[in-house]
Formats: sequence, structure tokens, C-alpha cells
Amino acid sequence: MTPLKELYYSPDFYQNLAGRISQVYPRFKTQEFVAEAVFQLPALELKQRIALTSELCRKYLPDNYKKALWIFYDFRESLTENFSNIFMPDFVARYGVGHFDLSMQALKDFTQYSSSELALRAFLNTDLDRTLTYVYQWAEDDNYHVRRLASEGTRPRLPWAIRVPPLNHNPPLTLPVLEALREDEEKYVQKSVANHLNDISKDHPQVMLDTVANWDANHAVTAWIIKHAARSLVKQGHPRALALLGAEQTPIVQVDGFRLRQNNIHLGDHLDFSFKLMSCAKKNQRLIVDYKIHFLKKSGQMKPKVFKLKQLKLKPGENVTLAKKHLFQDFTTRKHYMGEHAVEIVVNGVSMVKENFQLRE
Repeated sequence: MTPLKELYYSPDFYQNLAGRISQVYPRFKTQEFVAEAVFQLPALELKQRIALTSELCRKYLPDNYKKALWIFYDFRESLTENFSNIFMPDFVARYGVGHFDLSMQALKDFTQYSSSELALRAFLNTDLDRTLTYVYQWAEDDNYHVRRLASEGTRPRLPWAIRVPPLNHNPPLTLPVLEALREDEEKYVQKSVANHLNDISKDHPQVMLDTVANWDANHAVTAWIIKHAARSLVKQGHPRALALLGAEQTPIVQVDGFRLRQNNIHLGDHLDFSFKLMSCAKKNQRLIVDYKIHFLKKSGQMKPKVFKLKQLKLKPGENVTLAKKHLFQDFTTRKHYMGEHAVEIVVNGVSMVKENFQLRE
């Protein structure tokens, strides 16, 4: 698989970008721009390549920020939506904070070609109140890319992004945005709102729960957002989060026949398990079934991670057989260590059964 840094910021990308710029800015030093970029690429990761692109645009475009920005505007009509265009809002964040209103408009205009979510953080950290004034307006915009920017750019725990401490400490700052978008028809926006609320739930669970408790859970879009926003709290077995999804706080169930196909697996294998879940209640139950893998860490301690398995409703006495294959493979974000691990079945946040297994090389 081609690494993202090569997929989006390859030598061909810089050649194409230089060609677009030169069409609207004939004085552009195309060969020098491309040569300098290609020379530096091998040592740079993805975020560094984004920064490099902004820096080279600053070097080879006019020194005047406004004139450079107009050149971006002139060639943007030839662009299609692509992650590689994120260098444009990055340029705005690096060099445009001193031109606040002009740059905020540019972030709004450029977000539809990639996303301005990361760039917005520089302005939030520079002048929070002034930036939020724009953000509140964006939440009502006709363009769904702009509406999504209002939510995504202000997420408390936005991945890849610099932190904006007031957003972490004072979640009511962004609630007007979420209120405006709770019934948005675009899935792209809905996902952002759900992720934003999920971020809030990690530091301020009661704020998140109080917020969605006042929403219309019968509205299809709002119900979807609530379900996905509550996912972290549901994994923890939080009673109010479970209640939001109609799940009983204490499930009346029985787990029978839990079976690991193998108690010894190797890296690259699947952990294959199955079990029967039976309702022992006198009424219907909505159940959220998860499983935890207790990973052995470098320290020698186990650390659990929750994975989704099934959401279902069982009638009194009804049973269902559930099965799962979980791949054990190293990723950039997770390294496995050989030795004893464990798998645990959790229903509505309550542990039902746990069994150890060995991971071997």
C-alpha cells in the first residue's frame, strides 16, 4: 500500500502544483520550486510535507500575503476536493493570523477543497472570541463543508491538531455549534458532530449527556448522532449513556459455551471465539455486546481495549450465538508483545466471562 505521504505529496504533485500556479502567476519559478521540494521529500513525513509546501509557496510567491492569497484564489477553480489541498489552509494559518478577517474568509473558502479544520486552531488560540463569532455563523452556512468545519475545527480532541485549552476546559463554548447541527442532513456533518460530542464525553461526560438529553431522540438524524456520540461512555458501561440507547443498566442474561478456537495464536493470526447469549429476563431487553482484549504491554501489565461486537434486542428466553475473529497484527499505533493476553465479553458494560490466551511469535 502506498504511504499517504507519497500518495498526496509526491514529486508529481509538486510538478502539477507548479504548473497550476504558473498559469495564473507567470513569474513563478517552476523549476526551482519543484527541485527544492523534491530534494527535501525523502526525509519528510506527511505533516512535514504539508508544512514544506506552505513554506515553499511563501518563498516563491509574492512576499505580500494578500497578493499570495489572491494567487491561491486564482488557481483554486482548477482544483477538485483532495486531501493534498490542505496546504492552502495551512499557508493561511502560518502566515495569515495578522490578517484576521481576510484569513478567516480564506479558511471558509478553502475548506471545500480539503479541510481547514487544522488551520483553524491557530486562530482559535490567537483570538478565541473573535474566531468563535465566525464559527457560529459557519454552523448556519449553506455549504456543508463549511458547516462541518464549524464542528470539526472546534473539537476538543481533534486528531493531529494543536490543542486549544479553553475548548477542553469549557465545552459550553461550542454547544451553540452542535445545537445548530444536530439535525443536519449531511452524513459528513453528522459524523463530525458525533465525534465532537464524543470528545466532550471523555472530559465532561455529564455535559455531553445533559446536552443530548434535551434533543429529540425520535428524529432519525439526531438519534444517529446520539448513538455514535455515546460510544465511549457505552464502552465504559456508563448508566446514562446506556439508557440513551435503551439498554438496561444491569442485563439479565447468561453466557454459555464461551469457546476459543485456539488458546495459542501467533502474530498475524485471528483470535477466533464464539458463545451463546441467552436472555433470562421476563421482558424484552436491548443489549449492547462488546468484547475487550487485554493486551500485554511492554511494562508487563495488561491494558484492556474495548471493541464493538453486536447491538440487539432479545425476547424473554431467546438466545443467539455470537462469534468474532479478531486479527492480531502490528500497526503504527499498536505494537503487540508476546505472552499472556485475555479476552472478555461485556454486556451493557457488565463483564460476563473472561479467558486467557497466549500470543506467540
